[in-house]
Amino acid sequence: MIPKEVYEETLLTFLSPIRPFLDDPKVSEVMINGPNQIFIEKGGKLILTDARFASLEALNSALRNIAQFVGKMVDEEHPILEARLPDGSRIEAIIPPAAPDGPDVAIRRFFKETLTVQRLIDFGSLTPEAAQVLECLVSLKQNVVVAGGTGSGKTSMLNALSSFIPNGERIVIIEDSREVQLQRQHVVQLEARPGDAKGRGKTTIRDLFRATRIDPGGLAEFIRVPAENVELDVHVLPDGMSDTTGT
Repeated sequence: MIPKEVYEETLLTFLSPIRPFLDDPKVSEVMINGPNQIFIEKGGKLILTDARFASLEALNSALRNIAQFVGKMVDEEHPILEARLPDGSRIEAIIPPAAPDGPDVAIRRFFKETLTVQRLIDFGSLTPEAAQVLECLVSLKQNVVVAGGTGSGKTSMLNALSSFIPNGERIVIIEDSREVQLQRQHVVQLEARPGDAKGRGKTTIRDLFRATRIDPGGLAEFIRVPAENVELDVHVLPDGMSDTTGT
């Protein structure tokens, strides 16, 4: 079995054309439109770079390696890939035939600097009164749904809200693709998995949610689901499980 550190370095080698952007803390997103056009978002502005992948096959090889890293597949039968890099940066990729001129790839950077409730107040994004209300909701184990557009900070808000959870709680995180990073001691991270070519091994968010109901005592759940699965939250809230926070 390949050591994790070696595999991660190999993965970044496949991404060598964009490695400088992944190492630049000021770059918030990298967008790849085929092997010959790469944009970055820096300081809130989109910038066309001179970076290129050597060939279409080089870009496809990078995506296959990323898919392997997270235990997923990307091919003509599975043209959409949602994955992550070793540092937690999130990747959305669409390949032909779903993207005729693709592959089209977006990498949203994961920043290690923690966004706290106090920082949200300092930024003016949250009032002290609103923070007190949220703290009461979490402390009283009320169900909370965080909603917003892509890149609006839903996951960052979940991370910030987790600071209100007492250290004695067991936290279970259920995600379609692992992204939430909580700074807590007792955390269980669960991730949905697609099936293989024959549908074997598939584990849905709903499956994972049902599994956590075995022993809900002292449990705080964080569920992050994509828009097409939003009905899961509607079913979760009246399902007898309190203290569920989700996006």
